[in-house]
This record gives sequence, C-alpha cells and structure tokens, in this order.
Amino acid sequence: MTKYGHAFVIGLQSNLIYRWNFAVRSLFWFFHLVVVFILWGAVFAGKAGIGGFTFAQTLTYFVVVFILQFFIGAFNEDYQISEDIRNGLINQFLLKPINYFAYRLSVFAAARVVSGFFGVLALAAALPFFRGYLDLPHEGWRLALGLPAMALTAVIQFSIAYCFGLLAFWFLEIQGFVILSMAVENLLGGQIFPLDLLPHAAFNAARFLPFFYQAYFPAAILTGRQGIDFAVQGLAIQAAWAFILVCLAEAIWRRGLRHHTAAGG
Repeated sequence: MTKYGHAFVIGLQSNLIYRWNFAVRSLFWFFHLVVVFILWGAVFAGKAGIGGFTFAQTLTYFVVVFILQFFIGAFNEDYQISEDIRNGLINQFLLKPINYFAYRLSVFAAARVVSGFFGVLALAAALPFFRGYLDLPHEGWRLALGLPAMALTAVIQFSIAYCFGLLAFWFLEIQGFVILSMAVENLLGGQIFPLDLLPHAAFNAARFLPFFYQAYFPAAILTGRQGIDFAVQGLAIQAAWAFILVCLAEAIWRRGLRHHTAAGG
C-alpha cells in the first residue's frame, strides 16, 4: 500500500498546483446555490410543503448534495484515463507492479481532499446568507450511516468514470459517452430534484439503479428525507453496486488491454 500512499501524496501536490481551479469552481457553486434558492423559492411560493417537505428541508438537501460533490464527485477522471490511453502513458503502468485502478483511485482521493477543502470554504461563505433556511436533523445514526454511504458513493462514482475512461481503448473520443452519462446521472442521481418527488413506482424502480446512490442516497440520509430502515436496505444495495462496478471496471480493463497497441509513452 506504500506506493499508493505515495501516489496519494503526489496527487495532493499536483492538485494544489491547480488550487485556483478549485477555488473558481467553489465560487461557481455559490452562484449555483443562489439560483437553486431562487428557483425552489418560486416553486414553494404560497405552499407550506411539497412532497411532505418544507422549503428549508429541500434547500438543505441541495446544499448537502452540492457539498458532497466536492468530496466524492468524479469530475474529470474519465478524461484523464482516456488521455493516458490515447497518449501511450498507460504503457508505464503495464511494465510495473502497479494496479492502475488503485493508482487512479489514490489520485482521485487526493483530488477530493483538495476540492473538499475549497467546498467547505464555499459553504462557510454561503452560510451567513442561508443559515435561516437550513434544517438539518440531529439523529446520531444519520452520520453513522451517512459516512459509509458517502464512501460507497465515491467508489461508485469513480468506478463509473473509470469504465468510461477505458472506452478509449476502442474509441478515439469519449466525450459523447461522458456527456450522456452526466445527463443520466444528474437526472437519476437526484441532482436536479429530490428523487422522492417521483411517483412511488418510479422511485422504487430508481432504487435499484446505481445512479440512485451517486448523490440522492447519502444526501437523503444526512438531511432526514429517509428513515433508518430505508438507509440500511439502501446501504446493502449500494455495496452490491460498488462491488459490481469494481468488477466491471476490472473486466473492461482486461478486455481493453487485448486491443491496446503499446506505442509511445
């Protein structure tokens, strides 16, 4: 594990070089939150609640979703992996005792530490404006179950990005696949609206998709939108998807190597 620890440290140093990119992204997050506040404020105008939740609970959900993305979101890992393959940089990993998935996961974790730090700064700057509109629950079990849910969400998000990055073994350009994936993730992951506002049948169907666990699930636990029974059942499904996606990533990697021509690098 020592070599992956070194990869994590190098990833920290590399991401700190581009700290202004994360700072600008945090500033954009602040304006995004203002837009969400205005939009959902208009939706809740004249209404005590929607779907059994108040405006404060809904705004709290979006705040948690946005801050979670800084800590567990896969922003551009798919492009980095595809560039390694296209430029031949992947060859250096084929000749050394390094697991490429573990290496990229270490770099991903380092990037999330840096982006998470700036996300917390952005949240601190936004709190004076939204403090009176936030409504977080206080049950201790929510944090106890929310933290492992966040960790599994990070694995799921990274594994999906990893799989899309590996498509560069077959395709010269993966941008179309990534854009399609982002659209589906934003819709079915609960980043556009809380998924519990869906019809009951559609919500139950979404529970068995991996996208459900990319944003909505940990946010729903932490913000009180779901109870403990739902959280425990969801953790089991989420762990199963994390395992499936890691296995899928390894299968695509092995199959992709059969098509790879080791030139350059």
